[in-house]
Amino acid sequence: MSQHIQAAPEFDPEFSREQQEFYSSDRARPVPRISIQAFCDDVGVANAIQYAAEDRRLSKAHASVHMGGIAAAISHYVDSPTPNLIILDCALDGSTLLAELDRLAESCDPGTKVVVIGRQNDVVLYRELLKRGVGEYLVAPIDPLAVMECISNLYNNPDTDPVGHVFAFVGAKGGVGSSTICHNVGWTMSEILKTDVAIADLDLAFGTTGLDFNQDPVQGIAEALTAPERLDDQLLDRLMTKCSEHLSIFAAPVVIDRDYDISPEACDTVLDVVRQNVPFVAVDLPHGWSPWSKRVLLQADQVVITVVPDLANLRNAKNIVDLLRTSRKNDIKPHLILNMANMPKRQEITLKEFEQALDVKVMAVVDYDPETFSQASNNGQMLEELNPKAKAVERFHDIAMRITGRREAKAEKRNSPLAAIRPLFEKLKLKR
Repeated sequence: MSQHIQAAPEFDPEFSREQQEFYSSDRARPVPRISIQAFCDDVGVANAIQYAAEDRRLSKAHASVHMGGIAAAISHYVDSPTPNLIILDCALDGSTLLAELDRLAESCDPGTKVVVIGRQNDVVLYRELLKRGVGEYLVAPIDPLAVMECISNLYNNPDTDPVGHVFAFVGAKGGVGSSTICHNVGWTMSEILKTDVAIADLDLAFGTTGLDFNQDPVQGIAEALTAPERLDDQLLDRLMTKCSEHLSIFAAPVVIDRDYDISPEACDTVLDVVRQNVPFVAVDLPHGWSPWSKRVLLQADQVVITVVPDLANLRNAKNIVDLLRTSRKNDIKPHLILNMANMPKRQEITLKEFEQALDVKVMAVVDYDPETFSQASNNGQMLEELNPKAKAVERFHDIAMRITGRREAKAEKRNSPLAAIRPLFEKLKLKR
């Protein structure tokens, strides 16, 4: 019997921010509830697999990592059923590896998938492995993101539309304007990108999504959370409220005469259904801390933290960032929005102090503008609908473009030299 390895040490793959965003959003999708058993010859490979198993995208899977390689796997499965996925790290040469795989196949149950991690970058060996039904062949050394991508591709069709991207918006303290940021950024994404966006309001007792979009839905997200097993595409359409061509809201009931006993699993199920139907999901999290709100925060593709420049926000934001840094080691850092900044006569913690304490760059600074924001709120409008020239509108555009990995082409000034010669460039292109 193989020996189970200890918990993997810190594994810090040096990927750039852009590479991590790419892996996080597209190449490694969440994996369903499967059982995974790995048998490794190399400790470094074992640590990489163990590290990947602790990632949020494999949180539903049950994974165990053992030493001993393919010999240990053959011995183990003589008397034990095989899992959904076997990962074999093997330092054997090609012909020996194939012979050992044939021995292992005698004990494999139908439906079990196999991934082999070898040492030879050999196309002939690769073809022989595929003939034997091996799902994928990787060449060591490997990193956790490669492991996650490999498993994700085995259980998610890479040719289908990608699963929707979930953005969790949370305030470091109550009243910092996280919901306002969430709603305006969600609306901006839908308007600029012309793609479907859903805003899910999880502040069930006091949510403001309905008010901010001037909607009064009869049903909403509470019905889905109380019976998540009933939620399908048709029910989702009935429960969501259409606000514009590309924006829908999953509104909170906003009643306080009922208890909301939400389970983390219910949140997972509901958001999974939403993201299967909508490319972008903005989750408006309440400030209150609970097992389910923590789960949503940790499972989101990206996290946006809104703060105002005072000491309590700095402390709370640091606690959130530290939690995310510990639990989401393969994800990019959370985005930080400094809201209601530059308020007259208020002593504020500076931008530099926030960034140094949190080791996170502030994505956007939204200045204090109570008149414009309060008027938009009272009208049930987004800020850009009320005043397209407001300073915060440009900030919302920047946030929307950056978190979705897009770039917005800035309009050229009409009197600029480039604008004057643009038609000439276009004619030259046509002649080519």
